[in-house]
Amino acid sequence: MNETFKFLKENTQVNYLSTISDGKPSCRPFGDPIMVNNKIYVITNKHKNVSKQIEKDNHVCIVAYDEKNWIRINCELIDDSNNMAVKQAVIDEFDWAIEAGYTLDNPEFQVLYMKNVDATIYNEDGEILESYNF
Repeated sequence: MNETFKFLKENTQVNYLSTISDGKPSCRPFGDPIMVNNKIYVITNKHKNVSKQIEKDNHVCIVAYDEKNWIRINCELIDDSNNMAVKQAVIDEFDWAIEAGYTLDNPEFQVLYMKNVDATIYNEDGEILESYNF
C-alpha cells in the first residue's frame, strides 16, 4: 500500500481515473491522494459526473506515469464522506482545499477510499516491476 501511495503522491503530479459511463469508458485527471488510517483516499465533489458514475459502479482503474515507470491500479472506491476526520485531514494537508469548497459543512465534499486493490508498476517496456494487493 505504501508503495502505491508513494507512486501516486510523490512520483506523479496527475493520475487518470477511469469509470464506466453508459457502458463506455470515461477517463479524467485526478490528483492529490491522501492516506488516512492505512487507506488511500481520492477527493471529488458529489455533483460531478465521476461521483455519479462511481455510485453506479465503484470499480475503477487509475493510471499514472512518472516519466520512466507507470502504475495501473484496479480497485473499488468506497464512499466515506461521513468520516469527518478524513475530511479534516484533507483540509489540513491541502492549502487549496477550503478555497475549492472542501469544507466540513459542504455536503458535496466527497472522500472515497481504495478497496480490493490490485496495483502493478511497469517499466516503459511494459515489464512488471512490482505488484501489490491490499
